[in-house]
Amino acid sequence: MVTGGALSVAAVTAPVAKADACPDVEVVFARGTSDKSGVGPIGQVFIQTLKWKLIGKRVAAYAVDYPASWNFAQSTSQGAVDANKHVQYTAGVCPQTKIVLGGMSQGAGVIDLIAIGNRKLWLFTPSPLPDAMVNHVAAIAVFGNPSRDYPGFGPLTKISPLYGDRTIDLCATGDPFCSNGHDLFAHFAYPLNGMVNEAAGFVARRVLGRDT
Repeated sequence: MVTGGALSVAAVTAPVAKADACPDVEVVFARGTSDKSGVGPIGQVFIQTLKWKLIGKRVAAYAVDYPASWNFAQSTSQGAVDANKHVQYTAGVCPQTKIVLGGMSQGAGVIDLIAIGNRKLWLFTPSPLPDAMVNHVAAIAVFGNPSRDYPGFGPLTKISPLYGDRTIDLCATGDPFCSNGHDLFAHFAYPLNGMVNEAAGFVARRVLGRDT
């Protein structure tokens, strides 16, 4: 397991980027289970919507590099390590860039594992961000987050000590992966039910300092 401390050393020793090469905002997004490599359909709509709400800002995106496979414990934990490493790298080379974390379904679980501290989540291995990263992460948006339906846990807004107040955790009515619902379509309806737009609005306000 790669610890937050080990990752911190890697970030500190990374080469320093020129300021003009750094975006104003970087979205680190983890796709859902079985989505093709990249940010996934929900991530694409979310990032594009956020760009429209932040016209005039340079918005970049990073797709968390992980399998997004049905082997949830291994896949999600692997994604958390990659997301953690990238957040620290970005904070090190672009300290003025505002980082936005996002995830869909299993990808939301990836974000959980880096934002809930050392708290154990069933079979998943946490990869907590160092506390100093709270100064770089402007907002978090997750959709269909499985932790909401896990006994003793709940939405990321409640289970993250450092990031809960800058998080929006959305679960569509009937979504079986984040609630006790039975509507499979609801799990894929976030771009259609207004929740992606809601999340992008929340994040944009955080980035612009209007919702702190």
